[in-house]
Amino acid sequence: MLDKQPNKHIDDIPVSVLDLSPVIEGKTAQDAFKNTVHLAQHSEKWGYHRYWLAEHHNMPGIASAATSVLIGHVAQATSTIRVGSGGIMLPNHAPLVIAEQFGTLESLYPDRIDLGLGRAPGTDQRTAAALRRGHGSTGDDFPDQLQELRTYFNPDLAKGVLPVHAVPGEGLNVPIWLLGSSGFSARLAAREGLPFAFASHFSPENTIPALELYYDQFQPSEDTKEPYAMVVANVVAADTQEEAEYLASSMEQQFLNLIRNTPSKLQPPVKNIGELSSDYEKMILKKQFGSSIVGTKEVVREKLQQFLEETGASEMMIHSQIYDHEARLRSFELVAEVTGNIR
Repeated sequence: MLDKQPNKHIDDIPVSVLDLSPVIEGKTAQDAFKNTVHLAQHSEKWGYHRYWLAEHHNMPGIASAATSVLIGHVAQATSTIRVGSGGIMLPNHAPLVIAEQFGTLESLYPDRIDLGLGRAPGTDQRTAAALRRGHGSTGDDFPDQLQELRTYFNPDLAKGVLPVHAVPGEGLNVPIWLLGSSGFSARLAAREGLPFAFASHFSPENTIPALELYYDQFQPSEDTKEPYAMVVANVVAADTQEEAEYLASSMEQQFLNLIRNTPSKLQPPVKNIGELSSDYEKMILKKQFGSSIVGTKEVVREKLQQFLEETGASEMMIHSQIYDHEARLRSFELVAEVTGNIR
């Protein structure tokens, strides 16, 4: 049974940020990176715990493809907030390369780097092939890749003499998280005693079943004695309900373009998203974003608390795709006030 931890309040847990470094219509990746750094610096000031960036490819509206590079850029521009991947799609890469990249990041920014791992390609099939994914891993051997990666950081985990060493990387403590949107990574994280981050922002219907698997099957490890789950939520906050719903339409348009196979840059908000979508698309939008938290501080506070009680999460991560950068900053500031980050 899910551990709902009914006595835990939203201002008792760490709250973090997931950034896809959105490229907005009329702007470039360079502008997106400037906004990412600006948001990261504000997130640090407002008391957010982590700032994670996600690997996606062939997406005109997402600039974080070279995730490790961007993590280093954000870490250089900040001083205390943890910076990491949410996540690195491990089957796209040789585990040794990831160990070396994150060993380098950890050496440059000690005790501030997180390595979140996923097994999806983070793109379409053609792009996955261009990444040479078909010549290596398809995702089915993700547990083996995970084990190989972990041995590069800790050779004691190897079953024999390790013939190849990650330099830098070996001997460094880079926290590894498993990311998921279904039960596969929940089971694997539980078996390996790793912290688990669930992508509730795009797989809301699978959230509770996956967390139940993780909590029920968790096996303590040297680094993680008890289950530690983080849930990611779409949150758009504004000073009025009407403004928040208006801002959230950019995120809905981005998803509509994705399912239409016409991915695009992040579009300006519209007053009536229903005018742009068919009845079938409206149904999909409701399923996909029905659990999104959109509204004023009071609405956000109530719904985040409800989400915490439903999931028993140890940490929450906030994802917001908002066209106007100042409005996006304001949304994260309001969430920080709601969650007690700003005292």
